[in-house]
Amino acid sequence: MASSSKPQIPIIFTLVAFLLILSSSTTPVSSHPGRRLQANQTLRPHQELKKLKRVKSYLRQINKPALKTIQSPDGDMIDCVLSHLQPAFDHPKLKGQKPLEPPERPKGRASNESISETLQAWTEAGESCPEGTIPIRRTTEKDVLRASSARRFGRKIKRGVRRDTMSSDHEHAVAFVNGDQYYGAKASINVWAPRVTDQYEFSLSQLWVISGSFGNDLNTIEAGWQVSPELYGDNYPRFFTYWTTDAYQATGCYNLLCSGFVQINNKIAIGAAISPRSSYKNRQFDIGIMVWKDPKHGHWWLEFGSGLLVGYWPSFLFSHLQSHASMIQFGGEIVNSRSMGYHTSTQMGSGHFAEEGFGKASYFRNLQVVDWDNSLIPLNNLHLLADHPNCYDIRAGKNNAWGNYFYYGGPGKNSRCP
Repeated sequence: MASSSKPQIPIIFTLVAFLLILSSSTTPVSSHPGRRLQANQTLRPHQELKKLKRVKSYLRQINKPALKTIQSPDGDMIDCVLSHLQPAFDHPKLKGQKPLEPPERPKGRASNESISETLQAWTEAGESCPEGTIPIRRTTEKDVLRASSARRFGRKIKRGVRRDTMSSDHEHAVAFVNGDQYYGAKASINVWAPRVTDQYEFSLSQLWVISGSFGNDLNTIEAGWQVSPELYGDNYPRFFTYWTTDAYQATGCYNLLCSGFVQINNKIAIGAAISPRSSYKNRQFDIGIMVWKDPKHGHWWLEFGSGLLVGYWPSFLFSHLQSHASMIQFGGEIVNSRSMGYHTSTQMGSGHFAEEGFGKASYFRNLQVVDWDNSLIPLNNLHLLADHPNCYDIRAGKNNAWGNYFYYGGPGKNSRCP
């Protein structure tokens, strides 16, 4: 976790609840639009029992036996799971394997970067996971039951990459480069706790490593922080990852909620809350994120902070990304569900527009990409896109202290964003 200065410039179903449902055949179900039963439908007890059985089965699959469990002050349970028992090794192509040794890091990574102590709430009491284990945020019945189904839990419902200006419930303020072959990306991302006004919306800030067309073959690797009440049950900004190889249809997931990403680090829990966070006109904090392709084995590695190697996405997970990325994207994304009939008041970044600058607007700094020679290089031909600029916008710059950077975000609903 880095402190930055101004640049030069559950719902657990009990027997009682079941009996209440059983006593009435006309109990209406209130939920999010799109997840709501029709008014003349009822919630049938046997359907609810089937759903609960599916949830319990899923939890047995995803929650692995723990050598140690840590109670986080924010309510999370962090399980210390033997590294070779993590969800990744449920994958047929990884069964029986062990995590790989660290790869060669990209050249040009600042030699004076110190490995800073990155704080997550679960570590604040001095607790840690033993060597040979990895920390995994335990998934609960409450978590899964917030989703539309156990099958959809941990997955993005729709695409999360902006490629046009057509209206969508996903809105973005992003900077991107394309037109070349890219082997990774790096940035420092300002951390805030934006307000998310609907359970089924989110606000995130991340980098995307992208390849393929924007049809059903889209490959992405994503990492950053997000506030997602549906996924986590609260409004804390959390370190997260995502991947897909078919445009968010059937492959991929958040964090470690499916077999795929292989974690090697015992100090960082993917999906756990980040602390401290930035505040308006006060101290600013950011996290370093780097994703790059190991030139020797071709896997995509993730670094968090100033040197904590988190783990990797095996290259066989992907089609186009087995070779290289064709686009790198940085920035913010929100979901605007219009659940009240007008634009959401969900904030992006700090909730303030880019023009307010340091200490007020959220930023990305030191944007870089990794080239064919495994070297970090500055960006050329950076493009900016805010698809709803009256709601969320973006402004870029460059200087010696921050390299390529930009401010972005906004409040959502306002007089210019009805």
